[in-house]
Amino acid sequence: MLRRVVRQSKFRHVFGQAVRNDQCYDDIRVSRVTWDSSFCAVNPKFVAIIIDASGGGAFLVLPLQKTGRIDKVYPTVCGHTGPVLDIDWCPHNDLVIASGSEDCTVMVWQIPENGLETPLSEPVVVLEGHSKRVGIVSWHPTARNILLSAGCDNQIVIWNVGTGEAMINLEDMHPDVIFSVSWSRNGSLLCTACKDKKVRVIDPRKKKVVAEKDKAHEGARPMRAIFLADGNIFTTGFSRMSERQLALWKTDNMDEPICVQEMDSSNGVLLPFYDPDTSIVYLCGKGDSSIRYFEITDEAPFVHYLSTFSTKEPQRGMGYMPKRGLDVNKCEIARFYKLHERKCEPIIMTVPRKSDLFQDDLYPDTAGPDPALEAEEWFAGKNGGPILISLKDGYVSTKSRDLKVVKTNVLETKTATKPEPISTVKKHVSPQPSVKIEDKLEEVLREFKSLRDRVILQDRRIARLEEQVAKVAM
Repeated sequence: MLRRVVRQSKFRHVFGQAVRNDQCYDDIRVSRVTWDSSFCAVNPKFVAIIIDASGGGAFLVLPLQKTGRIDKVYPTVCGHTGPVLDIDWCPHNDLVIASGSEDCTVMVWQIPENGLETPLSEPVVVLEGHSKRVGIVSWHPTARNILLSAGCDNQIVIWNVGTGEAMINLEDMHPDVIFSVSWSRNGSLLCTACKDKKVRVIDPRKKKVVAEKDKAHEGARPMRAIFLADGNIFTTGFSRMSERQLALWKTDNMDEPICVQEMDSSNGVLLPFYDPDTSIVYLCGKGDSSIRYFEITDEAPFVHYLSTFSTKEPQRGMGYMPKRGLDVNKCEIARFYKLHERKCEPIIMTVPRKSDLFQDDLYPDTAGPDPALEAEEWFAGKNGGPILISLKDGYVSTKSRDLKVVKTNVLETKTATKPEPISTVKKHVSPQPSVKIEDKLEEVLREFKSLRDRVILQDRRIARLEEQVAKVAM
């Protein structure tokens, strides 16, 4: 009996194609900062790119249709006083983006519906809690207004952006720099890769390490770890002989990997991008000129090599479009935004099909923009998987609601949290004047806090500019 040599897979013939030159974004000074993040974030409305900026940190936010040459004076998002290291679009609001910077702050920005017309220097909220630069920002996949940040102070902070508060601080779990943090599919767990060569699975609300693997990859260069939809963990790293590796792990038993594959001896860090709908992982090496892609299945060897998309130019960074931003009529299953030194080039991954009809085997229901939980529910211990939507008629974006930050008043009296005594007071005294005074006080305090934040930011900026003037004068 003849053995089947070629494995059956509908993704075996996936091919990549770069768009024409006039559909690229040209004349962009991509950031030169030495940090292994992707420098680019994309959603169905905008592409955001971290750029070189004098006198602080900035990033561009371009509407997807604004292709061609980008004017040097095009407005930027420029509130940070140090280089921006990482950016991430909110999965539940296409107008909200978070940024982490060398100035030790995280800022959350609201982009106007039609893009920027003037430089944006006022964030919706500044999140201060790290003592060293912030290299990772990542939104919770299913709960509204929850943002994670990780800094070079080896801390992970989970924020409620709606109130501007740091709710969870994981500070004693990592003895060295954190290379990557990934949320599980429903956001109940985190997996991290650290410079101490350990991969950890963490329950952030219990502040507990659920599982860990020492020397997941034995090489000294940076690792990456991401959660897959089935709860397994996919890692990339380097062997002792500095060969690039990928590995698959079960979270309930991390003693031995499900599989390990060695790839090549290049030295660029492999950035993994995962599509939970098709179980395909795309690997983009920083400084490489190729994107490799693999299908993950339940049968050995578990991680199946599909193909490689290669170009001549090396990539400085990479953006990955969420599924709802793809063109389903062209059987597009992934779209990347590859950063060159001076431009951003979209790359489209397609499954060749003869029919023009909707291919439901390629497009199972995917995560939509609606959150499954509110922030308070998640912090109280509730979990929820993503709310799925069908792409059959293409994704049509709805109007996003504005991000409102209601900062809790530190000076609030404790009686505000105890309704019983208030009800007894009501019987004797008319509460109207005190309520009005409290409201007025809260408003004044809010304004005071916002002005203070602004003054601190401007002070830092002035100090940096003075340093630069002093250097130039010398």
